[in-house]
Amino acid sequence: MRFLPVLVVLLSLVASGCGLAKRAAVGLVYTPAPLADSLIERDIAYLGDGDPKHRLTLVRVPADARTPGATVPTVVFVHGGGWTTGDRDTEVGGADFYTNVGRFLAQSGIATTVISYRLQPGATWQEQIADAASALAWTQSHATDWGGDPNRVAMMGHSAGAQLVSPVALDAQVREAAGARSLCAAVVASGAALDLVDPATWATGTRFGYYSARFAPDRRDIEGPPETPYDWQVEASPVTYATSDAPPFLISTATGEAALFNTQADALARALDAVGVAHERVETSALTHELGVPNLSRADRTIAPTTVDFVKRTCR
Repeated sequence: MRFLPVLVVLLSLVASGCGLAKRAAVGLVYTPAPLADSLIERDIAYLGDGDPKHRLTLVRVPADARTPGATVPTVVFVHGGGWTTGDRDTEVGGADFYTNVGRFLAQSGIATTVISYRLQPGATWQEQIADAASALAWTQSHATDWGGDPNRVAMMGHSAGAQLVSPVALDAQVREAAGARSLCAAVVASGAALDLVDPATWATGTRFGYYSARFAPDRRDIEGPPETPYDWQVEASPVTYATSDAPPFLISTATGEAALFNTQADALARALDAVGVAHERVETSALTHELGVPNLSRADRTIAPTTVDFVKRTCR
């Protein structure tokens, strides 16, 4: 789930410090989505506290991608990074992976807000979810500014971002606390920590201490899992809050990533099945979990066009 370090290592191995080679390496996985700079507005505060992490980038839909007389759907995109790293403006080798997701969606007729949020250890996991919910509330309240509709707002996240999107989509109390309304859809790409109680996840060899250091009250790296789950395992698991009024979910995994991610996708799907919530599954080709990120903005990779189709079908 540590996208930046792994990709930086990949680039350094190929590039050996050469900027030209580094750009070539990035080009193997990254395809820039063309969009006029005039359609991108950066550094918008979604909360008025002055925190630079409480900002987002707005990517508007170009005129030729809009249906005359119709509103456009909007996606709130939440980056990953293991809850401890990342930003909406993250770049590697000149590639702006997260903003590029917004450009791809916008050229496909979907406006996007690409958000930052506070990182651990400076923030708790509860505060990170609250940040995502606040960004949703801002997006919904301003949607008409770019020809959108507050009832046609979805959320999408990768890795840790998927875990932050899920409770916002599933827990009405989280949305109410932020002044947000329901979503029309949720897209979770390679999410982890969706169900921290799931025994099949720990059977994959996933290290329990990695998650206790992020979600336990004292944030200690402890051995486990315990025979009886800790309260925090239940409280931090988005599946805990699944109810029948949840929006439809698109659940995505990548071919080359660890078994953890498919197992967690299965756990989320079971929780949604149990309460009768519609969901779809898709697998996309990627060598690793981290290298699945550029697929989110590539028309030749399954997850990107499937997301466009899913949001447009679901957010009518």
